[in-house]
Amino acid sequence: MKRREFLAFVGGLTAWPLSASAQQQVGAPIIGFLDVSKGSGWSDYFDAFAQRLRELGWTEGRTLIIERRQAEGRSERYSEIAAEFVRLNVAVIVTGGIAVRATMQVTRSIPIVFAVANDPVGGGLVASLARPGGNATGLSLQAPDIIGKRLDFLRDVVPHLRRLAIVGNVSYPSTAAETREVQAVAGKLGIDAVLVEILRPGDIEPAFETLRQGIDAAFVCNDALVNANHARINALALGARLPTMHAETGYVRSGGLMSYAANYQALFRRAADIVDRILRGAKASDIPVEQPTKFELAINLKTAKALGLTVPEALISIADELVE
Repeated sequence: MKRREFLAFVGGLTAWPLSASAQQQVGAPIIGFLDVSKGSGWSDYFDAFAQRLRELGWTEGRTLIIERRQAEGRSERYSEIAAEFVRLNVAVIVTGGIAVRATMQVTRSIPIVFAVANDPVGGGLVASLARPGGNATGLSLQAPDIIGKRLDFLRDVVPHLRRLAIVGNVSYPSTAAETREVQAVAGKLGIDAVLVEILRPGDIEPAFETLRQGIDAAFVCNDALVNANHARINALALGARLPTMHAETGYVRSGGLMSYAANYQALFRRAADIVDRILRGAKASDIPVEQPTKFELAINLKTAKALGLTVPEALISIADELVE
C-alpha cells in the first residue's frame, strides 16, 4: 500500500464508520449529524434517530450515509464541523440547541433539522413555527405551561420553597428568555427568583458558593455550557444542599433531583421523519416546526434522600422514571 493511501486509510478510521461507504456508494444522500454533547451524552438520541430512518426504509451504507461528528461540548467546534459538512456536500444537517445558529451562519442553502431548540422564533432560527421560511426547521421545546409545571413539581418536593436561584448562561438568547419566564411565573407563585449567571465553566463553582445560604432550590436552564458540565453542576448543588429542577431527564440520572421535560428520544425520532421528507423532496422552509407531545417526569430518590427531602407518594406514582 502506498504511503498516501495508507495515511488516508488511517485518517478514515477516526470518522463515523460509514464514511468509507460514502465514497463507495456514489449518489447516496449524506446526512451530517452534529452531536453537541460531551462524551456519550447524545448516543441514545442518535440511536433513536438512526433507528427511525431504518424504519422509514433507509439503509445505512447503501441508500443513505450518516456522517456523525461530536463537538464534545466545545461551542467553537460547531462552525468547524458545519463547514466540514458543507465540504462533504451533505443533503441535510441534523443538530440541536445553540449549534443550530452556528450552523446557519455557515450555510443558508443546506437544509438544517434541529431535533431540539428552546425558542426557534425568539432565537431567530425561523420566521414562525408554521412557516419557517429559511433553511431550518425541526422540533421546539417550547410548551405553554412547561415552566409552571416544573415549578409546581418542585414545590411538591420542596414545600418550603420561597427563594429560587435560576442558574443559566444568559448569553444564550433562549436561556435569557427562559429566565425571564421563570421569574414571571415564580412571582405569581410568591417565589423570589434570583438570577445566577454562568457564562463560562469557571463561573460554575463560584456561583454555587454564593448559593449556600438563603436559597431553597435551583432551576437550571439548559444550554451547551450546562450540558457539558451537568454532572459537575449536580455535584456542586448537592454539596450546597440545593434541590435542582432540570430540563432534561439525563441530568437526573447524573445526580439532579428532578426534571420535567420532553422525551428527547421521541424528538430525535421525529427529526428523522422530517429528514425523510426533505430527502424525498420537501423544502425545510415549508415544513412547520413541531412541538413535543410527550413529556417525562424524572425524580432521583437517592438525591432526595441525601438532601433530606420526602417525595410524596402521589408524585412517585406518576413519575416516568425513578432513580434509586
